[in-house]
Amino acid sequence: EVQLVESGGGLVQPGGSLRLSCAASGFTFNSYPMSWVRQAPGKGLEWVSGINSIGTSTEYADSVKGRFTISRDNAKNTLYLQMNSLKPEDTAVYYCFRSNFWSTRGPRGQGTQVTVSS
Repeated sequence: EVQLVESGGGLVQPGGSLRLSCAASGFTFNSYPMSWVRQAPGKGLEWVSGINSIGTSTEYADSVKGRFTISRDNAKNTLYLQMNSLKPEDTAVYYCFRSNFWSTRGPRGQGTQVTVSS
C-alpha cells in the first residue's frame, strides 16, 4: 500500500521559511517522479513543483520559482520542499503526490497546513 506522510507545516510570518518533508513507503520510491501540490482555501489543486526519480531534474510553477526548492533523498525515501520568502498567498494545504511533472493525478498524502500571516 502506498503511503505518503507530510510534515513540517505551520504558521510563519511573511518572508519566513519552512521545510516540508514527505516520508514515502509501500512502493519503490527511487523509481517514481514526485510532486508537491497545494490547495488554498476555496480553490482547486495547484501543482507547485516536481522532481524526477533520481533527483536530477526539477520543475517549478511560476508562482514559486526562485523561492522554493524541491529535493529528495532516495536512501531515506523522503521528499522535501524548502520554502523561502514566503508570502500570504502561499497559504494552503501542501500535498505530496506520486505524480509526473505538472500532474495532480496519483496517490497523495493527507497534507500539511502552511499558513503565512503576520
